[in-house]
Amino acid sequence: MNGALIIDKAAGLTSHDVVARVRKIVGARRVGHTGTLDPFATGVLVALVGKATRLMQFLILNEKEYEAVIRLGYATNTGDLTGAPRQEAFTTETRRLSEIHREDLEVAMSSFRGEIDQTPPMYSAKKIGGQKLYELARRGEVIEREPVRITIKAFEAIERDGELLKENDDGTRDLAVRVVCSAGTYVRTLAEDFGKRLGLGAHLAELRRTRAGCFKIADAKTLEQLSELVESGLLSQALISPDATMAHLPVLDLNTHDVRRTMNGLNVQLEQTSWATGQAVRLRDSSGDLIAVGIYDDALKLVHPQVVLAN
Repeated sequence: MNGALIIDKAAGLTSHDVVARVRKIVGARRVGHTGTLDPFATGVLVALVGKATRLMQFLILNEKEYEAVIRLGYATNTGDLTGAPRQEAFTTETRRLSEIHREDLEVAMSSFRGEIDQTPPMYSAKKIGGQKLYELARRGEVIEREPVRITIKAFEAIERDGELLKENDDGTRDLAVRVVCSAGTYVRTLAEDFGKRLGLGAHLAELRRTRAGCFKIADAKTLEQLSELVESGLLSQALISPDATMAHLPVLDLNTHDVRRTMNGLNVQLEQTSWATGQAVRLRDSSGDLIAVGIYDDALKLVHPQVVLAN
């Protein structure tokens, strides 16, 4: 069993929990995922099964898309709804919620679109000096973090039931947003920074990943649906082939001679192509099955097999 399963992660589960459940449901020992979702978050989690786990390096940097709710009114120590309200958030706000209008939201959002520097939050799994930041944060430690360059392709408000800002019973207001961003982006940090730009405390109240690379929420299965497919002998309906999993990469169809060379880890010589050096390329046999993923070298006009799947 080799390929990818697109899981619609439920709230309350860690990404590790999902991998363990998938491993048990499909009866596969080797299962991995291509991008962590926080326990409170839901949506697309790409699980790789069998030999396809070796393809992870070509998927983890794929663009992500989210639908989220930013709660304006106070910040939390984690940047999301799981944290405790930060007391200073109530004393440093420079504007009232009632003063925020559509034009203010758009101006603030537009300032985050494009390439920006983002500082990883303390409550994250990012490691510095061999330690996960959230482990330090739980001990009350705050350390210096270097900003990371990210890309926000889309950051826009979504009207719900004709409302842009939904007022809650506690006086806070919720703004639904759509975010398209590069891998490594922390949406809760985006929510906090957006609030600061407005002069307000803010945190992430909801987060749903709707796309990871070319894999969309419409193609995802819940763990319960996956279990039902397995019990009915219909797992093939959900399992995406290794070649289709790498559909975002250009393809090179090999002849029998080059298939043998590739399976032995030998380079494949090419004529002129439009690829740039470092481009990852799918290498397929005459049946259209993925044999390997190689890396193109423009100076030498060849593709070197980096990950070989075929025996």
